[in-house]
Amino acid sequence: MNFQFSDEAEALRDQARRFLEDKSDRTKARAVMNSGSSHDAALWAEIVALGWTALRVPEELGGLGLSVLELCVLAEEVGRALSPVPFTSSVLLATEALLIAGTDAQKAKWLPKLADGSAIGAVALAEGTAVPGGKSKLSIAGGQASGQKAPVADAHSADFFIISANDGLYLLEKSAAGLTIGDVETIDLVRRSSRLTLSNAPVEAMAGGREALERFLQSAAILLAFEGLGGADAAMEMSVTYAKDRVAFGRKIGGYQAVKHRLADMYIKNQLARSHAYYGAWALLTNAPELPLAAAGARVAAIDAYQFAAEENVQLHGGIGFTWESDCQFFYRRARTLALSLGSKTHWSDRVVRNLEQRNMPFAA
Repeated sequence: MNFQFSDEAEALRDQARRFLEDKSDRTKARAVMNSGSSHDAALWAEIVALGWTALRVPEELGGLGLSVLELCVLAEEVGRALSPVPFTSSVLLATEALLIAGTDAQKAKWLPKLADGSAIGAVALAEGTAVPGGKSKLSIAGGQASGQKAPVADAHSADFFIISANDGLYLLEKSAAGLTIGDVETIDLVRRSSRLTLSNAPVEAMAGGREALERFLQSAAILLAFEGLGGADAAMEMSVTYAKDRVAFGRKIGGYQAVKHRLADMYIKNQLARSHAYYGAWALLTNAPELPLAAAGARVAAIDAYQFAAEENVQLHGGIGFTWESDCQFFYRRARTLALSLGSKTHWSDRVVRNLEQRNMPFAA
């Protein structure tokens, strides 16, 4: 098996990193946090112009028709930059949900708009502490839905929502009667979330039922793993840079053994997460039988790596790391948000165990 990305994907990575370093440093995230706006509209327009929103949309629907590997590359770079745009909601999640479960009519209506940036999508999976894809309290009958979904990231920016129910995925337009969008306070002050309250709101059933919902959750787990991997690497690099510059007791703190060990632990966890993410990308691209296990493994490793790197980044910065002026908070907040956005680490760890049990059953018999 070759888990390396193609030369074209690596070229896309280089272009994306240069663009985001120039156009989306952490001052952009801070500006959105302080302003209370939903996202940086100017930056989003530039991303649309680069064709990133069209990357996975088929050519016949106005897109570039590239593979999920190129999308994984962009997910990592956007996560690394903490870009204050609805890329995760619209491109990583809503577009992929349409590709997996959309009917022909839904794809024809929304994918061209997602590709050219005239529409933004979001996904509504969570219901408080309930596990996405688990038992939903959403009531759907006669093409109408009632209930609540929260938190829903980028809801105020979205033109439509992909919502989960017990029997699969549904599409809900923002303009639908019976839909109310209210604010929800979360730890992430850059990627803001909302509560969707549905009262007999008209919804459209998507194709594939529970099987499509499960496939979407596996895809989302891998894509979010790449986003988390990018953030974990950036937090580690921020720590290394600070350790090389900060002087305490007459020497650079990077020279102290305890600091070296923390940085080494970050690196090890990040590399383990990268291995799992690459394995997941391969399984997703090839639709391999190992996909359920690979997705769960990528999700668990990415959560572990990002949370550890974000927390250690704060600790290694000392007192300044806890201040409002420090950028350490962005990685910490995003790591905590990503860790719960698709079900907790415990939930996905249980999935790893169940998949390993199923794989090993023939040997036990």
